[in-house]
Amino acid sequence: MIRLLDTVHDPADIRKLAIADLTTLAQEVREEIISVVSEVGGHLASTLGAVELTLALHYAFDTPRDRIVWDTGHQAYAHKLICARREKLATIRQLGGLSGFLSRDESEYDVFGAGHAGTSVSAALGMVAAKSLRGSGHKVVSVISDGCMSAGLTFEGLNQAGHLGKDLIVVLNDNAIFIDPRVGAFSSFLSKRLTTDLAVRLQKELVHLLRTLPKVGENLYHVARKLKESFLGLVTPGFLFEALGFQYVGPIDGYDLAEMIQTLQNVKKMDHPTLVHVISKKGKGYKPAEEEPIKYHSVAPFHVLTGKPKKERGLIPTYTDVFANALIRLAKENPKVVGITAAMGSGTGIDKLSRELPDRSYDVGIAEQHAVTFAAGMATEGWIPVVAVYSTFLQRGYDQILHDVCIQNLHVVFALDRGGLVGADGPTHHGVFDFAYLRSIPNMVVMAPKDENELQQMLKTAIEHDGPIAFRYPRGEGCGVKMENEIRGLEIGKGELLRQGKDIAILAIGNMVAPALKAAQDLAQLGIDAAVVNARFVKPLDRELLLGLLTQVPRAITVEDHIVQSGFGSAVVELLADAGMTGITIRRLGVPDRFIPHGTQEELRKICGIDKDAIAQTALQMVRGEKKRKKEGWERGSA
Repeated sequence: MIRLLDTVHDPADIRKLAIADLTTLAQEVREEIISVVSEVGGHLASTLGAVELTLALHYAFDTPRDRIVWDTGHQAYAHKLICARREKLATIRQLGGLSGFLSRDESEYDVFGAGHAGTSVSAALGMVAAKSLRGSGHKVVSVISDGCMSAGLTFEGLNQAGHLGKDLIVVLNDNAIFIDPRVGAFSSFLSKRLTTDLAVRLQKELVHLLRTLPKVGENLYHVARKLKESFLGLVTPGFLFEALGFQYVGPIDGYDLAEMIQTLQNVKKMDHPTLVHVISKKGKGYKPAEEEPIKYHSVAPFHVLTGKPKKERGLIPTYTDVFANALIRLAKENPKVVGITAAMGSGTGIDKLSRELPDRSYDVGIAEQHAVTFAAGMATEGWIPVVAVYSTFLQRGYDQILHDVCIQNLHVVFALDRGGLVGADGPTHHGVFDFAYLRSIPNMVVMAPKDENELQQMLKTAIEHDGPIAFRYPRGEGCGVKMENEIRGLEIGKGELLRQGKDIAILAIGNMVAPALKAAQDLAQLGIDAAVVNARFVKPLDRELLLGLLTQVPRAITVEDHIVQSGFGSAVVELLADAGMTGITIRRLGVPDRFIPHGTQEELRKICGIDKDAIAQTALQMVRGEKKRKKEGWERGSA
């Protein structure tokens, strides 16, 4: 039996269908997404909740001429599916396959690429301004989730949009969940309506009442209309958006396709900023995701019937788990320690702290800039804030790190999860820039642990240090090392020599230490004696250890899961130059000067030349190549 989905290749095919057929199509799209994600993993709950909204948008608007700007890509798998990529959906987040987010390189329907929340209103407003200058008549729609309403950038865009008064359409997909539960005053404001279902039902009933009133009773009609507006103002956030210069429409049922399409078609005719408030449910149509939307935000392959993962979690704890457990333990020992995160409680482990010590845990929403300055304020009062955030997201708070923390030399601890190549989330999420943007700032200390035991040691070191300090650690499981019962701190700026060697020195940082040791073992089988250093610190470097070793060993490789420019290797080269050391051959291995695609961490490290084999091959070429050149030079000299 041919499904409706089999007849849809792009949105133009959807617009040929009767509205009544879209409910069937929505169910087929939902089933296809569940089928694919259950096999390959990916974002699930958000996109399931937005299937009908996706169809309504593409039905009401002439895409791609009309622009739909999605905020990140969690909601957009259905969009990809109906926008000429159905055959490739099974490749999503895999090397060479579709991106898990929006990508301008991938499709003309992806009009703006983004993996960080809060960008769509500003980007869409820029497109509106551009089309106004051009004199074009197409429409621009920004689709945001309620989670994005905690991002300052969203309010900056809304503020200017209201000021300009141009025909930007914003669709607020309100499902009451970020990645974690919604937080903040605006969250409470959205939730103030009596209930989601009741608010939508009251809206419909009041509209129906107005339509049935006799036209002859103009006074009665206007009174009823004012009552409707006043009453809905009590149970909806419309007056806030209207104060920002938007005409508020809603709330409307995110699963009533006819109502959504009619509303969007009406909104298309408006020539001023408009916000359409759509009520949806994260995980809609798949019971496990509806019941646990946080768990099913992003998933590994799972069994559709049970919702259980196909691969059981390993016995080795993740770096995130180790960090969370160590933070709880150290916070109980030191009553001044507090945890702060930016809408990533479960992703960083701060949610565990909040359950153990709820008064000393803060989730500020999608507001990294605020998180940093909030921490700085706490530090001025003698508290020790630990800001746990993904490396890629802390980029958004760079000025606050410099201006609000480091200039004042405040004791703020930055725990950077997902440091290095993260895998399937791709270039928007690779945490490969943190050494560079942190080590350039005065007063900052930068560390990276070689394993999970050293991670807890660095957390203790950071808590005991008096000043700005950061450490980063990778995504995924640890190395399986024994965890010390008593967490001890480390001496600032001191690395460790893990292996003696006379032919070449492999200087590694963080998660590159383990492959460096394995490479040294492989080299030993080839007769090459490699020293291995666990640098521990990017700033300050262990000057005594590094200069002392390189005085004895004339060749070195630096290895880091970070861009080559301005990273650990660059810091070592600067150290040698400042010390006036010459005659040392040095190669820097790291992420090359380009944005790295999505794939598994193993695939990407191999592509970037920072896995065990690449380290060994580089060392082999350096040692044997130099010996060969010396031999050839001696022979020429003898001749």
